[in-house]
Amino acid sequence: MTSLAMASSADAVPNRTRLSGLSSGKVLFVLDLLTVAAVTPVALWLGARGGFIPNVAEFTLFPPANLLLLFAMGLYRRDAMIELRRALGRVPLVVGMGVIVAVISTLILDGLIGWPTARAFDWNKTTTQAAVAETLFVIAAMLARGVFRLLVRRGVLHRHLLVIGAGARAWELLHMLGKEGSRLHDTIVFLHDPALGALDPRLQEDTRVRVVEGLSVLQAARASDADQIVVAPDERRGMDLERLLACKRAGFPMVQYLAFIEQEIRRIDLKRMELSWLLYSDGFHFNVIDRVLKRVFDLGVSALVLALMSPFLALAMLAIRLEGPGAVLYRQTRVTLDGQPFQIMKLRTMRVDAEKGGAVWARKNDDRITAVGRFLRRSRIDELPQLINILKGDMSFVGPRPERPEFVAELVSQIPLYNERHMVKAGLTGWAQINYPYGASVDDARSKLSYDLYYVKNFSILFDFVILLQTLRVVLWPSGVR
Repeated sequence: MTSLAMASSADAVPNRTRLSGLSSGKVLFVLDLLTVAAVTPVALWLGARGGFIPNVAEFTLFPPANLLLLFAMGLYRRDAMIELRRALGRVPLVVGMGVIVAVISTLILDGLIGWPTARAFDWNKTTTQAAVAETLFVIAAMLARGVFRLLVRRGVLHRHLLVIGAGARAWELLHMLGKEGSRLHDTIVFLHDPALGALDPRLQEDTRVRVVEGLSVLQAARASDADQIVVAPDERRGMDLERLLACKRAGFPMVQYLAFIEQEIRRIDLKRMELSWLLYSDGFHFNVIDRVLKRVFDLGVSALVLALMSPFLALAMLAIRLEGPGAVLYRQTRVTLDGQPFQIMKLRTMRVDAEKGGAVWARKNDDRITAVGRFLRRSRIDELPQLINILKGDMSFVGPRPERPEFVAELVSQIPLYNERHMVKAGLTGWAQINYPYGASVDDARSKLSYDLYYVKNFSILFDFVILLQTLRVVLWPSGVR
């Protein structure tokens, strides 16, 4: 247990010069935005020097397409920012995809609305222009990540947290931030008071952790130059609320443990969750406009994807037919909105007699899966017929994945609040699917529920769009598929 140097003045105010108000991903996105904005005029100038007038439409579309794909491919996620060198290997591929998206979008817009371009479309010049643009934008992305690393080393991105409490809840907060937090670089001080619960021995034994006692909350906040105060005691009856109010008046932002964890790891902490917090916090509200917009979103996206993927769907159906006897399409009862059953459609990926003994979870290296089925599962092509379920209204494009009634009954009996995931329609993709590997057990279902509840609680059309974008990463770099 250590002590902190006291603030030099009783009137000291929090230091707000750091970029601690932004998550690490947002900081990196801003850096990418700035470097892309700087590179675009250079690319246009080099194009002009090369003897051709750049296609204005392509250069209008390429920067936003590039940034969207950097986000969609997970380059602002925690794991990509921790392993920057590994993430850099994806940058040229992502930027190349941005070029393709920009060119295709230009052709489509030119055909639909006659988007004016500065020159006639020329594949040779477009190829040269694309090569120049990709090179410069790759350099820009790498430069942004170099600046990001420099900011980390200089401590500019370090956020200073004061955690009230040093018990089991405080330890779990430290553990979850270190594993899943949206900010990579937190300096955390724990304020211990015996009235707020016993000191967790894991905090006491960890030499990297600073635990202080004998100070008021305001004194500790000033001494640690806290950017935020997190109220996380095991025992709340010993808290002095007037002292907390004094911190708030002094300008220190304050947040309760459960709200802080929800904001940081973007899921609901089921282990420590309190029903009273869930009841009085915002969320779980769907008005008519929300539902209408979601339905329009579902119809538009599913129809577009079905049209684009129909050739692959036809080839997959042919491959299943050639592999052996049995139905190409597989129908199975699943559960959706308000616990209603429906018949989900998938391409058959298992042997015809796969469930002759009854419903069972899929296993790792499941021997019931056919050779063609294994490829279809890894590529997610087996899920494409569910687009018809979406058009029929059984499912939504984004939502919790539908489970079988047999499994739902088992999970409801073992996991509190499991039925709350049925407040929205089941989805083809979802928040749990892009953040958690394939689950085939009660423990996996409990972990996925923490993401599903977060989605239901924070639903918005913009959130659906974010999930839709990041689904591209899961499709191209599949993990945990069975």
